Amino acid sequence: MNNIKIIEYESKYLNDVRDLLTELEEFIVSIDKDKLDRVHPEYHEKMALIDLKEVNDNNGKCYLAIEGGKAIGLIMGTIPEYREYDYLDYKCHKRGIITELIVTSKIRSKGIGKKLIDTLEEYFKNEGCKYVLVDVFAYNENAINFYKRKGYHPRMHTNIKKL
Repeated sequence: MNNIKIIEYESKYLNDVRDLLTELEEFIVSIDKDKLDRVHPEYHEKMALIDLKEVNDNNGKCYLAIEGGKAIGLIMGTIPEYREYDYLDYKCHKRGIITELIVTSKIRSKGIGKKLIDTLEEYFKNEGCKYVLVDVFAYNENAINFYKRKGYHPRMHTNIKKL
C-alpha cells in the first residue's frame, strides 16, 4: 500500500481505465438479479471515453490509484451545472456526483477505495460543493456498506417491476 500513489488521470493510463471499467461492469452483470445489465462488445473501447468526456464537460476529475506503473483503481466525479430552474425544488446549488469507483478485485480491502474517495471529496470541497451524491447498484452490498462506512446514506430509491 505504501507504493500506491493517487494521481489525476493521464492519457497513458487509458487502457488501464478501460480494463477497470470493464471489470466493474462485468461484476455488475454477475450480480444483476434482474438480468438487465450487459457488457456490450463495444463497451471496453467506448465507455472510458464517454465517462472521461462527461468528467471533462462537467468540471469533474478522474483520479487513479497507481501501483507499479499500472492503474489499479479509479474514481470519477462531476460537478453538474446548476440549471436556472433547479432552485424551484432543490436548494443545494453545488454538489459533486461520484460517477465511477472501482478498485481491481485483486487488491480490494486495502484502503485504496478510501484514498480515492477522500481525494475526490477534497476536490469537491475545494470547489465549493456542499454535498456528494452517488448512485449504488442495489445488489452491490459491498459498495453499499463501503459508502455507509464513509458516511453516505440513501436519499432516493429506484424501484423496478418487470411487466
